[in-house]
Amino acid sequence: MKKPYTVPEFVKQHRKIKPTRRSVSGVYPFRGDEPVEYESTLERDFLIRTDALKGVVGIIPQPVQMPFTHINGQTYTYTPDFLVFYRAGSSPHEELIPHQLVEVKYRDDLKNNWHELKPKFKAAARFAREQGYVFKLMDEHRIRDQFFKNVVYLQRYKRLIFDEIDSAWIVGNVARMGMATFDYVVSRHFIGQNDKAVGITHVWHLLAVGRLTCDMSAPFSPMTELWVPTNEQ
Repeated sequence: MKKPYTVPEFVKQHRKIKPTRRSVSGVYPFRGDEPVEYESTLERDFLIRTDALKGVVGIIPQPVQMPFTHINGQTYTYTPDFLVFYRAGSSPHEELIPHQLVEVKYRDDLKNNWHELKPKFKAAARFAREQGYVFKLMDEHRIRDQFFKNVVYLQRYKRLIFDEIDSAWIVGNVARMGMATFDYVVSRHFIGQNDKAVGITHVWHLLAVGRLTCDMSAPFSPMTELWVPTNEQ
């Protein structure tokens, strides 16, 4: 079995993000405790989305500075927004996702300033190839997709507390069935209108903390199929 990737020690943040009046900056607690700086709400949402991807093992903001030639002929320095590290495949048949050098930009910004931005992105793509990474442009349509909407919806249930015996009972039954719809899981384990209301919240909580999972790229519904994730998921 291949060992998971770890974030190389030599990769460090190269530019500190300072507060600005033009955008919202802050620090996101990646995986609950690793502070990752962002300098826009779109970058924050990218971090929220990336945090929920099981294959991601780490992320570095402002990870590298590289020279590029501007359209005016002058040489400047460009710092992409993030470097995202993925774990290696857990089996020979699992697709290996390369580490990703990422630039986060609104689509209108890309469209309106493409001619000026293109030299930066060409330099980033060349650097990424040399390192065995890929360079990705992430706009609001790629970031704020259905997966992101589902992740945000589940956040409200993450810190709730339920009896562990009840949680283990639900998870164990779903594991034995292999797969079951959201509605079936609630109906099987909770009886009565009030009890079912609690049950719905309980199942959302199990999804939020990762003890149950589903196809997060599709909208939630009573027919959403749930299963117990493996260690690799």
